[in-house]
Amino acid sequence: MKKINILIVDDKIENIISLTALLEDIEYVNIISSTDPNEALKICWKEEIDLALVDVQMPEINGFEFVTFLKKNPKTNHIIPIMVTAISKEDKYLIQGLNSGAVDYLYKPLNPEATIAKVKSFVQQLLIQQEIKEKNIALEESKQAILKAKEEAELARKSKETFLANMSHEIRTPINGIMGITQMLKNSQLTVEQENWIYKLDSASQNLLTIINDILDLSKVDSGMMKLNMESTSVHDITDDLNNLFIDKANYKGLNFNIEVDDRINSYFLTDPLRLKQILTNFISNSFKFTSAGSVILKIQLLTESNQQIGLQFQVIDTGIGIAEDALEKIFIAFEQGEDSITKKFGGTGLGLAIVKRIAALLNGKVFASSEYGKGSTFSFECTFDKIEDKPKEKETQVLYTELPKFNSPMILIAEDNELNSFMLANILKSWDCEITLATNGQLALQEINRKKIDLVFMDAHMPLMSGFEAIKEIRRHMNPAIANMPIISISASVLKAEQQEALDAGANEVVGKPFDPIKLYKTIEALLSKLK
Repeated sequence: MKKINILIVDDKIENIISLTALLEDIEYVNIISSTDPNEALKICWKEEIDLALVDVQMPEINGFEFVTFLKKNPKTNHIIPIMVTAISKEDKYLIQGLNSGAVDYLYKPLNPEATIAKVKSFVQQLLIQQEIKEKNIALEESKQAILKAKEEAELARKSKETFLANMSHEIRTPINGIMGITQMLKNSQLTVEQENWIYKLDSASQNLLTIINDILDLSKVDSGMMKLNMESTSVHDITDDLNNLFIDKANYKGLNFNIEVDDRINSYFLTDPLRLKQILTNFISNSFKFTSAGSVILKIQLLTESNQQIGLQFQVIDTGIGIAEDALEKIFIAFEQGEDSITKKFGGTGLGLAIVKRIAALLNGKVFASSEYGKGSTFSFECTFDKIEDKPKEKETQVLYTELPKFNSPMILIAEDNELNSFMLANILKSWDCEITLATNGQLALQEINRKKIDLVFMDAHMPLMSGFEAIKEIRRHMNPAIANMPIISISASVLKAEQQEALDAGANEVVGKPFDPIKLYKTIEALLSKLK
């Protein structure tokens, strides 16, 4: 702790010596003295003086004048002055000293004990003030460090979002083309061998899309951006979807895939069915990946039930390679596998179970795993749900996009710089009797709009020369009301809400992400074209 500087000002050296002797044993005190008040003022300006003991009767400048000078100068007005006097204790002198700025008096002859006690009291006050000041400085420094860390974290988050947006766009764009062409081939006449090829192509593209979605989901959960969409669900609604999803894969791998549901479970409950299925899909996919013979079983059991809630346990049990006991804790950590050799042999990013753990926490549930190395593993999710009487919404019957009703030959402009994507989208639209015009950037799209009667525009978000956002804004500013108000669908490979909102803010009527669902795309077009009638 920094010492308190005490200045003793007295024209008689013997007074300074005696007062110094009294005070020098006080802790955290450094004593400075002067017999010349002018010199003492200079000391106050140059040194960090905290407390001044000033004799009242001095030649040239008396104590009252000295204290007045201290208090008028911004560099010295913080100094605490104490008057030391041998003159009368009359009120007029006391008031004169206090009016000049003094805070107390010491009377000669000095009482040693009283003098030491008074000075100690002021020193203690100054030490406390000093400590508070130091803590305030430290607090301010800490605050600035926190603000800087927050700014750096925000910058890192924005950089991460930008990177993910760019990567999402760059990777999803070719995936969109691959999946679109796959859908087109599924709707064509194929041999058995070709159907097998298409199945493998579809599976590979779905796996690649899953990896991209996993990375984005992990980012969403970690940044607190993932929101749950709660709705009424039944166990059988979940299991029907999972059975349809994995039965073909089980047959292809020659595995026995079963779903066993506790007969006592017959209630509807409130959850996010998409995220619940995501947990179970990850478990089942994992089991399929590491099981070459035997079975994969999804077992759903009733744990607890009351009038308001139901507790369920979901278990996926396989006869796969198993997990070593010391590796069980690692499997729910992002980018980790049970063993380093797993990635080389079986592939995978190690993201699936990390996301599962985070989603389980969002649902107020818990996940865990048990395994016997070489014999199989069990992945479990336990959660308590609120019961609800409303039944889940009826599922729509799935149809092929080529079976949907035809449109009345609308002219549709596709502004897309990726040739594969524009080819795929054009073919889907042609199957609905749409006429197609193509443009590879925003400028060419504007030229086509001025040259032809366009009924609807598909505008890619990212294109050279002029982006989709800029082109949409130009359309909305057009002098011709028919053009300015034409329906525009923004198509983007980004799934980030900020970029989708940017398209809507620019003037797009709808935003469709790549890869898109042809059925949903049809309904979007149908809704927009119906407004033109």
